[in-house]
Amino acid sequence: MTDAGTIDQKVELMPIQTIAEYRVRPEGVAAVKRAIEEFVPWVKAHEPGTRMYVAWQHQEDPTRFVHFFIFEDEAAHEAHAKSDAVKRFEAAYRPWLAGGEVVFTDYNMIATNQE
Repeated sequence: MTDAGTIDQKVELMPIQTIAEYRVRPEGVAAVKRAIEEFVPWVKAHEPGTRMYVAWQHQEDPTRFVHFFIFEDEAAHEAHAKSDAVKRFEAAYRPWLAGGEVVFTDYNMIATNQE
């Protein structure tokens, strides 16, 4: 039997898988792509707790973007969320948003073909 502290510690150490989806106005597509191309390498170089960060652009509707990220744990997620780089990225895409805010959805992994 475990106590609540142990359960809380396990939850904090579990990877966090998140998808972010958004749409931008057509005239903002180029600016948002540039911001993504600057932001993702920064994440790779400065956030060791971010296991994966991938950004996709919809093939048929270039105004739609999806970002997929896996954080090592809650501490890595918080470090990412509070970084100056995230603030700069938000400032770059936010003026171009269309159809609402970015939708963030967390997922639990069931299976993978990765080691």
